Amino acid sequence: MVKIAVASENDKVTEHFGHCLNFNIYEAENGQIIKSESIPNPGHKPGFLPNFLHDLGVNVIISGGMGEGAINIFNAHQIEVIVGATGMAKDAAAAYIAGTLKSTGSICHEHQHQGSCGG
Repeated sequence: MVKIAVASENDKVTEHFGHCLNFNIYEAENGQIIKSESIPNPGHKPGFLPNFLHDLGVNVIISGGMGEGAINIFNAHQIEVIVGATGMAKDAAAAYIAGTLKSTGSICHEHQHQGSCGG
């Protein structure tokens, strides 16, 4: 089984991981989503969200963009990071399960987003 978290604004993939409204969590087995839930973002503090999602048993995180600090923490927990995703959260999770969603490696470095995309 794989547990996928999609940083979201309701049902859509968000552009900025740390400031998402909620996380849509999908559990998949044998190539099918078998369970889904939405949990509110408990708040953005540096380093908190990657550990929070790790504690929930997440194996994969999908987002539009994410800061390098968050990516490093996810990598340390051996959680796969997919960035550059857009569209509906469930579609992104399904595409990941099907093997068609690939990370663009898009890391937020822009000054206007500093400290807001992850970590």
